[in-house]
Amino acid sequence: MPAWFHQWLNRPRTIQIGGRPFVSEGLTQRIWDDIYHSALTIRWPTFFGLAAAVFLVLNALFGLLYQLGDHAIANQFPSNFAGAFFFSVETLATVGYGDMHPQTLYGHLVATVEIFFGMLSIALVTGLVFARFSRPRAKMMFADHPVIRLVHGKRTLMIRAANARQNVIAAASAKLHLLLRETSPEGFRLRRIHDLTLLRDRHPVFTLSWSLMHVIDEGSPLHGMSAEDLAASEATLMLSIEGIDETTSQSMLARRQWSYREWRWNHRYVDLVHDDELGISHIDYGVFHQVLPVEQDEDSDRF
Repeated sequence: MPAWFHQWLNRPRTIQIGGRPFVSEGLTQRIWDDIYHSALTIRWPTFFGLAAAVFLVLNALFGLLYQLGDHAIANQFPSNFAGAFFFSVETLATVGYGDMHPQTLYGHLVATVEIFFGMLSIALVTGLVFARFSRPRAKMMFADHPVIRLVHGKRTLMIRAANARQNVIAAASAKLHLLLRETSPEGFRLRRIHDLTLLRDRHPVFTLSWSLMHVIDEGSPLHGMSAEDLAASEATLMLSIEGIDETTSQSMLARRQWSYREWRWNHRYVDLVHDDELGISHIDYGVFHQVLPVEQDEDSDRF
């Protein structure tokens, strides 16, 4: 294996965790090691572009094989490689117009192999397209900034979420975690995940919006921490929401991360819902991410 190719396979890869980049090294990145996952996760234009490239390469290869034979194709038009390429397209797609057909044993053997590859490739592409379309995708919105404010006299961390599809997500459940960089008494540095208890971690019918709240009391990992402490520990919030989409009866999962830089102290979210003069309620997602400062108290710089 050439050295440049080995370096390309082992090139570093940048991963974003909580807004902080991590460079992953030492892992071989070969598409064929996990080709199914790659086919499901690449963008649609890339997927169709690769499928078209494979289609053209296969037909060019079989067209070349036909040309190597002695008049393997009857009524070949044009008589050069282009005619063999077009015949290969018809054979690989199992179309078979009838104007051109194999007329030698060699031509029949190549056509047999090509038809096998054609049937296999059509089945594979059909399966991949179906898998990509049938894969459930949650369409949930998360506020750009978690906020910290007093609620019923208790300092509370709040995160706003919404179901942008506005269908019913039944039995929705939420989990909130805090990632901190800590140092043990022995000097061992590690990243530790703390569970943050939510006042309500389940929603029976998640259709519009959901305000998730964690009370910062003595039992909270955030208790007593200041903004400087959060920065020193590179604090990151991780939220995941899962539920059953009643439209498709499939499980939906969405997640979001926020670094400590995105948190807003002593702020509140702008109200989403208002009633008009007829008493009809309106929900305005145009202000979904907007926050406003609230009155600060004496301990506003510490949880």
